[in-house]
Amino acid sequence: MLPAIAKWYDRRDSVFIEFCVADSKDVKVNFDKTKFGFSCVGPDDTKLENQVDLFDAIDENASKHNRTDRSVSCYLRKAQPGKAWPRLTKDKAKMMDNMGREDDLDNLDLDADGADDVRLYEFLFDFLCFIRFSIFGVHK
Repeated sequence: MLPAIAKWYDRRDSVFIEFCVADSKDVKVNFDKTKFGFSCVGPDDTKLENQVDLFDAIDENASKHNRTDRSVSCYLRKAQPGKAWPRLTKDKAKMMDNMGREDDLDNLDLDADGADDVRLYEFLFDFLCFIRFSIFGVHK
């Protein structure tokens, strides 16, 4: 099995993970207090799987996921709201391999103008996630 490419975003009370898998089938998402599992069948019947030991604990009962034709979005509710996660995984070395992240917003070198762009991006992302989960619903 191959890992699915994913992007993750840390927010004050939650962590969002988006698995970039178009036309996914047989989606399975497992939320555990300190672990997270994702598997599906992607295009061309490729089996994809990600198993992650999370940086910190989550509330597995309040965590949800939503499948669309282009991706699978997961909402992980933090057990300790307000605590920032510097990375998604407990182990620093496995972050890139497990999640296949394409970028890391924390490491951007920003000038004064760029900082405003990132704040706008974060606001828009939070707003779009809110709309997406509100309109399309979520699955536990």
